[in-house]
Amino acid sequence: MKLFLLFSFLYLFQSSLIYCQVYSEKDVEICNSKFNLSENTHLKSKPIGDVIASIGKSFIGTDYKASTLEKEGAENLVINLTGLDCTTFLEYALVFSRLIKTDSITFNNFLSDLKFIRYRNGIINSYTSRLHYFSDWIYDNVKKKVVKDITKDLGGIPIKFQLSYMSGHPGQYKQLKENPVFIPTIKSQEDSINTRTYFYIPKNKVYSVEAKLKEGDLIAFTTSVKGLDIGHVGIAVKEKDGRIHLLHAPQPDTKVQITKYPLADYILSLNKDTGIIVLRALEH
Repeated sequence: MKLFLLFSFLYLFQSSLIYCQVYSEKDVEICNSKFNLSENTHLKSKPIGDVIASIGKSFIGTDYKASTLEKEGAENLVINLTGLDCTTFLEYALVFSRLIKTDSITFNNFLSDLKFIRYRNGIINSYTSRLHYFSDWIYDNVKKKVVKDITKDLGGIPIKFQLSYMSGHPGQYKQLKENPVFIPTIKSQEDSINTRTYFYIPKNKVYSVEAKLKEGDLIAFTTSVKGLDIGHVGIAVKEKDGRIHLLHAPQPDTKVQITKYPLADYILSLNKDTGIIVLRALEH
């Protein structure tokens, strides 16, 4: 009996490490402020795309901060609402919007839905369970009916990725450098993604589909960087000029902002980006 209790304690202790959440009081405060904003502006009654755009705009001016999810030790659900990279910005805006639409506006629900979106099948069991490649994030969240990939419907053409960057550059990732045992799993995940066919809209064709884009669509930029799939992500917003612009967290030493130029013009100015994948959030 004592041995059983010991094993039970160790299992529970290990589980608590796996499912620990890392956040600050400031994160809770910001979370509640987003929910208060939603109630004050009656966002729940609006289409989810409009909610995503509104919540996304409420982050304008927030500092860009890279690698906020990279922590030592066991994989935990990390929240940092005071410093965002392009992917965490998109995830937070999407999660807040899903909760607002379902009137599930509590911090615990925020934690639960973020885990559901950020991890493969919504389950945390190690570093490799996080959806590191955004193409894999797309695949998993389409399966979970969080988003719909509408790129093909917009006239997108097929693309197959040749991913190898993480497994080929483990020294650039804290966990892979310290835990090389994860590398074969990452390599297997890359190989799996490489078998899939995605669709993208080449950068010189973005203008031709602009009229079909909606507020709050999630935009992923395909890249020519060897071994990678997506180089950047952001949110489509319609500005006073009547054009679709990109709301995003651009790069280090910047803040969340809306592009000065429309999306179709902005992407033409980027040398390494080849086109876009367009996702539309689903009501649930």
